[in-house]
Amino acid sequence: MTPTDDLAFYDGPPLYELPDLPVYVSVTFTWDLQKGINLFREWQHSFPGKTWIGGPGILNADRPNEFVPGRFLKQGITITSRGCPKNCPYCLVPQREGKLQELKVQPGHIIQDNNLLACSQSHIEKVFDMLRQQKRGIIFSGGLDKDYLNPRHVELLKTIKIAQSGLWVACDREADLPKLDKVKDLLSDFPIDKKRCYVLMGFDGDTPEAAIRRCEKIYDKERGFLPFAQYYQPPTAQKRIVPKKWRFAVWKWARPAAYRPKK
Repeated sequence: MTPTDDLAFYDGPPLYELPDLPVYVSVTFTWDLQKGINLFREWQHSFPGKTWIGGPGILNADRPNEFVPGRFLKQGITITSRGCPKNCPYCLVPQREGKLQELKVQPGHIIQDNNLLACSQSHIEKVFDMLRQQKRGIIFSGGLDKDYLNPRHVELLKTIKIAQSGLWVACDREADLPKLDKVKDLLSDFPIDKKRCYVLMGFDGDTPEAAIRRCEKIYDKERGFLPFAQYYQPPTAQKRIVPKKWRFAVWKWARPAAYRPKK
């Protein structure tokens, strides 16, 4: 996901001369905050008054109100909206980005919106107009919200080229399984290799046994999604830690090669 151009850096300023441009230090995860602060100080020394620090890993950072292709995310990834109208207890989007805000549609084949389908129909159609111009297969890694997906969206999906593992949904709690059944029916024309499902693990009393059963139900041929496990990290986490009792479940169910039969 990270940029690969000549003006993207992951450590201090290089020894060669750089253009006189502003410097933005972006911290994605809370456990990288101290590293981000150190980088900010190093760059500020070389670019005094032109260095800023922000990002989702900083609790009180300003909310983003635009998206610039290639800045913080590599070319090909696009964000056409910010925020989300929902308030899921395990999600930081409402706190970090606020309510839903539609942005100018920038080109890209990887859609990273938090909740694209919550946007207006006119905005969604603009996004699909852009996607039809892309030469690469489309990936909805930001997710297609099962509470909003409807037949009209499915017809739009059929007008573009979907990449392998391009259709992403989420099923984070046992209570979400009936909603996933609705999505299963709507996306029945797409093969399992194109359908992935985020599965939250370790939140609010969850156990490895219950999470594994949830993944098995999602993967069941009656539903036909490939699970992708994500272990819950609290917003103030100082390290990314997966407890020992969770490691096998998270490892296995984040890798289709580990749970799919060999062909």
